[in-house]
Amino acid sequence: MPEYQNIRVSIDGPVAQLELHRPERINALNKAMLLEINAALDALELDAAVRVVVLSGAGRGFSSGFDLKEQMARRPEGAAVWREILELDFSTTLRFWDLSKPTIAAIHGPCMAGAFEMALACDLSVCSTDALFGEPELKFGAGIVTLLLPWMVGPKAAKDILLTGDDQIDAARALALGIVSRVVPEGEHRAAALRIARQMAVIDPALVRDTKKALNCSYEIQGMQAALRAALDIDHAIESQGSPDKRRFMDIARAQGLKAALAWREARFADARGSREL
Repeated sequence: MPEYQNIRVSIDGPVAQLELHRPERINALNKAMLLEINAALDALELDAAVRVVVLSGAGRGFSSGFDLKEQMARRPEGAAVWREILELDFSTTLRFWDLSKPTIAAIHGPCMAGAFEMALACDLSVCSTDALFGEPELKFGAGIVTLLLPWMVGPKAAKDILLTGDDQIDAARALALGIVSRVVPEGEHRAAALRIARQMAVIDPALVRDTKKALNCSYEIQGMQAALRAALDIDHAIESQGSPDKRRFMDIARAQGLKAALAWREARFADARGSREL
């Protein structure tokens, strides 16, 4: 296995661990990390000894989502540039869904936006009680890259989360909605995921592979990937044009820093939250 800069990959018998490793940025998903994830999954797909892949995050959380600081620096503009960015985001997320081997997300701390979608794409998700989920994209004028959520939780819950930009979904609610498979005590998410992985690894790998294929096929018959592609095209139009909210957010971030932009974003919704609580 080659050396990576933004992820860590280790193999213990039939179980591989892929750890997002930018702890200083809560494992924000930048272009380099996404390319490394794809390279690692290519290698793990071809490794006949590997039967299960566990995805986790280093440091304080699973991941804060796609890297806004990188986007600030790159200043992407135009349809072609945005198509390249979104295609990489989208295809990397779906690698975990499409991998012939089962994938398990082991989640702690923040699991937001694009990282939330990546966790949804895994076959199982185990989270600790300190996990916090959300899709805040609409709150700062961005769209949803991989619209998996309605396929996991149904239309009502998905619209509730996405159209309000909810980023405060705790572990208990995530379990109730079906966002995660199991909740374990704080600090035990990785150990629990590895126990599940080792149990899976005992089963005949061809049987596991074919059963995962059959399960995914039930979604394909319903048109899931076609719907995800259509949603990606809509997000491409959103990002290529650029919403006023997104432009203002990025202007503040470039001038005053990302923390100031996030504070501006939250202040816009403070009155609304106060009214809701009355």
